[in-house]
Amino acid sequence: MFKNILAPLSGLVLLAACQANSAKTVVRQDGLKPVIVTQETGHDTDDPAIWINKADTLKSLVIGTDKNSDGGLYAFDLEGKIVNKVLGLKRPNNVDIAYGFKLNGQPVDIAVLTERETNSIRVFRLPDLTPLDNGGIPVFESEKERAPMGVALYTRPADAAIFAVVGRKSGPAEGYLWQYRLVDEGGIVKGRLVRKFGAYSAKKEIEAIAVDNQLGYIYYSDETVGVRKYLADPSKWDNRELTLFAKEGFVSDHEGISIYPTTDSTGYLLVSNQQNNSFMVYRREGDNGHANEHTLIAEVPVSTLESDGSDVTAVPLGNKFSKGLFVAMSNGKVFHYYSWEEIAGKIEKR
Repeated sequence: MFKNILAPLSGLVLLAACQANSAKTVVRQDGLKPVIVTQETGHDTDDPAIWINKADTLKSLVIGTDKNSDGGLYAFDLEGKIVNKVLGLKRPNNVDIAYGFKLNGQPVDIAVLTERETNSIRVFRLPDLTPLDNGGIPVFESEKERAPMGVALYTRPADAAIFAVVGRKSGPAEGYLWQYRLVDEGGIVKGRLVRKFGAYSAKKEIEAIAVDNQLGYIYYSDETVGVRKYLADPSKWDNRELTLFAKEGFVSDHEGISIYPTTDSTGYLLVSNQQNNSFMVYRREGDNGHANEHTLIAEVPVSTLESDGSDVTAVPLGNKFSKGLFVAMSNGKVFHYYSWEEIAGKIEKR
């Protein structure tokens, strides 16, 4: 994640010295203000994921990574307070959540993250953050470039199989992402490689990955280039790129991708315009009757600084988040919680 703003931008005001390298950061005067800012982690927040407690939605959690060689995985409540954490992880990067993984015949919810310095992904049970992977699942084995960064989970509607789609710090022009089916082997979660796919420009890196389970698509940010879209189901045997969009309007890096559903087939894709402290918005269902045509419909300025990762849910979570919750990582070792109603208000005005 860049810690510098490359140039002065209109509508911005200097705020403070960036903790990482004392460079000046900025906050948008026109940016939405978060409803809640979480307690600080130990080092450097990177990516959040929202876990919905189906028994009591008010006990839902935000799960987030703290990126460092002595990093951690944190659980925050809806007030932004740290309620649990796992420390001592070796540079955890991105995290995602899936529901109903069958372990010893019983369904459990899981959080999966990348652990860059061990070349592995890690699996933890929710909500208690108990490890389920016997120390980690190796990824990109036999490759020269192995260090994982992005991860997203795909649950296939036909059979509820759960797959981890993993990106890395650097890699080949084709087959940059690898997809693993998560399986139970004697009470331990293992990964079986089922697919290699995905184009890469080699201009920066690929970190942000998101999956639309209902519509069956994978999106990922090829930083400084755009957002690439592929089919999610490996059994389709189709590794063709469906589209490359979001190619214009970004100051530099394309980062976190979030999917907000308004119906089973409609909604919004939000992509972090990292150095502009805003989120670019596209229609989930596409435009002009074409599912793979995604044109910019709005840019939502936020107070979040240089967001690497984000997540969103349409599930109502109390009075503060009655239309859903949008969570974004921010500089300052925190995550910002926004009311979806305020985000939607900015989209609808454009």
